[in-house]
Amino acid sequence: MSTPVTIYVPGDAAAVSVGADAVAAAVVREAEARGQAIRLVRNGSRGALWLEPLVEVATDAGRIAYGPVTPEDVAGLFDAGLPQAGAHALRHGRAEDIPYLARQDRLTFARVGVIDPVDPDDYRAHGGFAGLEKALAMAPADIVGEVTASGLRGRGGAAFPAGIKWKTVHDAPGAVKYIVCNADEGDSGTFSDRMLMEGDPLCLVEGMAIAGIATGATQGYIYLRSEYPHARRALETAIARAYATGALGADLLGSGRRFDLEVRLGAGAYICGEETSLLDSLEGKRGQVRPKPPLPALKGLFGRPTVINNVITLASVPWILAHGAQAYADFGMGRSKGSLPLQLAGNIRRGGLVERAFGLTLRELLYDYGGGSASGRPIRAVQVGGPLGAYMPESLFDTPIDYEAFAGVGAMLGHGGIVVFDDTVDMAAQARYAMEFCAVESCGKCTPCRIGSTRGVEVMDRWIAGIEPAQQEAVMRDLCDTMLHGSLCALGGLTPYPVLSALDHFPEDFAPAAPRTAVA
Repeated sequence: MSTPVTIYVPGDAAAVSVGADAVAAAVVREAEARGQAIRLVRNGSRGALWLEPLVEVATDAGRIAYGPVTPEDVAGLFDAGLPQAGAHALRHGRAEDIPYLARQDRLTFARVGVIDPVDPDDYRAHGGFAGLEKALAMAPADIVGEVTASGLRGRGGAAFPAGIKWKTVHDAPGAVKYIVCNADEGDSGTFSDRMLMEGDPLCLVEGMAIAGIATGATQGYIYLRSEYPHARRALETAIARAYATGALGADLLGSGRRFDLEVRLGAGAYICGEETSLLDSLEGKRGQVRPKPPLPALKGLFGRPTVINNVITLASVPWILAHGAQAYADFGMGRSKGSLPLQLAGNIRRGGLVERAFGLTLRELLYDYGGGSASGRPIRAVQVGGPLGAYMPESLFDTPIDYEAFAGVGAMLGHGGIVVFDDTVDMAAQARYAMEFCAVESCGKCTPCRIGSTRGVEVMDRWIAGIEPAQQEAVMRDLCDTMLHGSLCALGGLTPYPVLSALDHFPEDFAPAAPRTAVA
């Protein structure tokens, strides 16, 4: 019997949303009808989302990609010799040679789209568990030192140095400590956490186990966004197989060290992405922001010392341990070390994930990778960092992607999500949407956020209607100042960013006009 040909069809939610399941079923049917032996692997997406579903065929020369493939294309692909990587209009050559992918710095996402996401053997064959093995041979303080020396900063928005947070938990007294992964990815235009969890969940498992060894924690929780059923299935399967192969449990890789891990579903509230609100939700309470101090690193989950990092932060750790802190720090610029998975969404021709070292500019990202707007019209603004991120005009597109550079122009990188708008966007409507979003998602604990956002919507409505615009602007700026400096957490504290950036960079849109509709 001939050796089966391996064909990859992504099981990633983005690919599934455009028909990948139907394509996979069509591939199996067509192969059976033709007597062609195949091995179908449901891999993650490589992140070139405009090519999804991207079908790949393993050959001696590498994996040959075809896309975007519809179920109706499958018979024609087999007619053209798909199992032998035959010529076809949808053929792109080797997947890694597609320009969008070839120009990236794939560190954290090196295996995403390449391996069977839940196969520990495939994971290990592509460098998996190398970081955990090194960590198990090190003193906990030395692991913390490696993470600190790498320059890794939190990839969830605040960009706080991960090593400092880990050291605080390492040094904290107490027999019980926790590792909590914030996988409540709720920002508009962001999907890197989901892609990592669906395409390489064992990388997150490994990163959390390393964090546990480094800090003395023996229990971890992944607080997963409830809207991510594909990620939940991938994580739970990967965790079960990690236990079966000794990568979790009472005897990590035969070391005698323990680390247990489980998934907990989020409550569907945006505010639960804030770390202390997340802890309340994880404890079974209503998700509300806690005052600080005490810091979660000293008094976190169930009152115990707790490391809280987001998915990409923890998933970056295995590479750092496997290759060394200096190798990671050699990527990037200034205080922004390593790479950042950037996500292109909105009105963009080639949307998807781009992992690059810090230092490229927004313009390079939007045009060299994104190919400009999907509409073909000029890009007028981009919002970086989720619904609370600043709107950046074309005059700032040459800003390097760097935490300090963005702060210098009144913006933030946040989670790395970038939403693109062409010249038809109404920025006054977008500013109103920011206030409305805050009003809906506020936990209600502090007055500046709870009341300020509601009043902000009312002020914007009067302003857009042309009622005393100068007075409304004065009230809005004063209100934003109160929210910025008086809110308990970043939800109320960052809502002024999109509002003020829209006003400062696009003042012409705030003149009285007909009713507008924001792009949610």
